Amino acid sequence: MLDQDTDPDKILIQFKAAQKGLDKANFLLLDETYRKALAIKISETVEACPGDCGNEDRIEFIRKQFPNLELDTLTSQIKEIDALKKRIDSNDLDKDGLS
Repeated sequence: MLDQDTDPDKILIQFKAAQKGLDKANFLLLDETYRKALAIKISETVEACPGDCGNEDRIEFIRKQFPNLELDTLTSQIKEIDALKKRIDSNDLDKDGLS
């Protein structure tokens, strides 16, 4: 388009449209990847906490929120559920006398 002496406004519109498409694809891919990671972490944490780990309420809250979380919230929930899982694992080690 640049070599064909095309109207610069049309070129800019094309670039903006291409960028918008790429941004949307990146957003959807990131959202899907984070959701998958969070789903796995929730599942592992629920399995590690059979109902007596002291974090049941928070785990259930995150599990119920999962379908409605926005992308910016997914990252913080991944960190939180990961910390809960580590705490549960650490407590299990303490109970077993392995730490």
